[in-house]
Amino acid sequence: MTQASVTMSAPDARRLDASTFGLYAATVLLWGVSWIGIHAQLGVVAPEMSVLWRFLLAALLMWGWVVATGHQVRFAPADHLRFAAVGCCLFSFNFISFYYGGLNVPSGLLSVVFSLASVFNLVLGFVIFRQRVEPRVALGGLIGVAGIGLLFWPEITGAGFNADALKGLGLCVMGTLFFCSGNMISTVVQRRGVPLLSATAWGMTYGCVVLLVLNLVRGNAFVIEPTAKYIGSLLYLSVGASVLAFMAYLTLLRRLGAARAGYSTVLFPIIALAVSTLVEGYQWTALAVIGVAFALVGNVLVLRRPAAK
Repeated sequence: MTQASVTMSAPDARRLDASTFGLYAATVLLWGVSWIGIHAQLGVVAPEMSVLWRFLLAALLMWGWVVATGHQVRFAPADHLRFAAVGCCLFSFNFISFYYGGLNVPSGLLSVVFSLASVFNLVLGFVIFRQRVEPRVALGGLIGVAGIGLLFWPEITGAGFNADALKGLGLCVMGTLFFCSGNMISTVVQRRGVPLLSATAWGMTYGCVVLLVLNLVRGNAFVIEPTAKYIGSLLYLSVGASVLAFMAYLTLLRRLGAARAGYSTVLFPIIALAVSTLVEGYQWTALAVIGVAFALVGNVLVLRRPAAK
């Protein structure tokens, strides 16, 4: 086993230094704004096609990065199976689930469901890797999710849980599980000492293959909406929310472990609301302010490490 494998066997033991905090902040900001970019792509182009364009461009950028830096390209067949699994979970099926789930579920409830990734990662890390569940981290995750629930409570209660809404909710939960499963597989890949750049490039490539097949099966038109809004959101989602954000998040996954890295999903809706306040005139309520306070308290509990004895 490589030294990297030994170091990552207990990722939660690492303290939050300046570079790790920077990666955490970048992940939250880049993905927090991405919800607006995703919304800008809905309408003309089929969701599967928009996701394909996004990761096709991201994969090309990743491969350019890999070649320019001289990273490893060839891997064993077993590694390619893991890359393909990461591609299915992180770069295709999770996004498709959320796109279609969002058609029948309010955006607030969608954000709440995705914030459950912090809890799912905690459970999966314990079941798969037998990672110890720290009470403080578990409590912080639950407080954070409760805060997001308060933040969007008016929208949640007005969702109207008919058959379509329940179907949409199920798709969103499935998308979150795909995301968390991809976290676990990526952890295995990184523990084997595979370079992060190479693994991400291959994962995005396999994700594009899955999306291509899905678009062909569904008979979707291979088109791009020729508007500044669509093309601008596509560029941001490909470069910022895919290449940069995924590299930052997967690095956090190695440094902090799935439980602590996954808590960043709790803060995404807060960033989205902050942008919405400036752009769309979102009106804050007392309940929303309390929800944000809960999420921030949970964030401190999850990321803070006790002083070494």
